Amino acid sequence: MIQQYEEKLLTLIDQMVETASDDELFAGGYLRGHISLSAAECERDGLVSTEAMNQAVSESLKGAQSELNPADQLLVKSLWQQLQESATQ
Repeated sequence: MIQQYEEKLLTLIDQMVETASDDELFAGGYLRGHISLSAAECERDGLVSTEAMNQAVSESLKGAQSELNPADQLLVKSLWQQLQESATQ
């Protein structure tokens, strides 16, 4: 289930490439790494729910806040929210 959810999230990011702004492309690229890392960690730990995956990505983003300036943090958080909503529809 985690692998399918990861693929869906990454596909959503890929689909926005043609119409995304530079900021959205940055946020999408940044999120790809956190999504893939979190999916691998969930699988390693035997976690299978999308909720666990969402929590893992959110925790990963929180732990990396110092990498981004406040404006970029907002961009990434906003895109992450959009992806979660789109992936569960």
